[in-house]
Amino acid sequence: MLVDHHCHLDFPEFAPELDQIVARAREAGVGTLVTISTRIRKFDDVKAVAERFDDVFCSVGTHPHNAHEELDIPVERIVELSRHPKVVAIGEAGLDYHYKHSTPEAQAEGFRRHIAAARETGLPLEIHTREADADTIAILEAEHAKGAFPAVLHCFTGGRELAMRALDLGLYVSFSGVITFKNSEALREIARNVPLDRVLVETDAPFLAPMPFRGKRNEPAFVVRTAAALASIKGVTGDEIARATTENFFRLCSKAKRPLQAAAAGGSAAA
Repeated sequence: MLVDHHCHLDFPEFAPELDQIVARAREAGVGTLVTISTRIRKFDDVKAVAERFDDVFCSVGTHPHNAHEELDIPVERIVELSRHPKVVAIGEAGLDYHYKHSTPEAQAEGFRRHIAAARETGLPLEIHTREADADTIAILEAEHAKGAFPAVLHCFTGGRELAMRALDLGLYVSFSGVITFKNSEALREIARNVPLDRVLVETDAPFLAPMPFRGKRNEPAFVVRTAAALASIKGVTGDEIARATTENFFRLCSKAKRPLQAAAAGGSAAA
């Protein structure tokens, strides 16, 4: 079994065939999905998707692109929403200096609030960081000094120092279809050096489809391709990668029910 711990099933690209998207993931051996929040004010849409399927969970948080829109939402509100039984993570939040849809200051403030929520709830923070390695390291280390918190660097595309410093703080590192791209050798070298017990796989669907689907709409079933690439990079079998990444996910997102538990619950979270 594999887990796609970071996708966006509430996005309009999936609306016409959401049932089929989830069914294809199951058929491919992807037993658990986490659909990730990008705007707290649209959390109901994310929650509705998670409530619709036993094997889909969700997060609550504000993407750095939207940080400036939701700085009026306090930590307490994030914590309150996270109590829903289907919420297994906080975020995604962090720093993105590629587009700078929000100012660096707004992004940093939002990042710190989400870290505070992760620390208070014990739920892992899904960290989005792009072209902001130094500031991400600075915030993570300063906040860690105030008290540890669980987190994962999602869709990792940063440098080696960021990955190693994050691992030193007890964080996990997640790889997407980007590791299958021809020009990603530096990233593959980093993946090769992330310990097997600290690595995750994801799609970030509908974005970043792995080869040979690059340029097309991504979907959770394609995490199989990323897992196969990661197995090759690390010199282990596909079964070993599936087993390790799945166990890592349930260790990190301990609130998530394993597929048999979710089926036994009979969708009670939606009641």
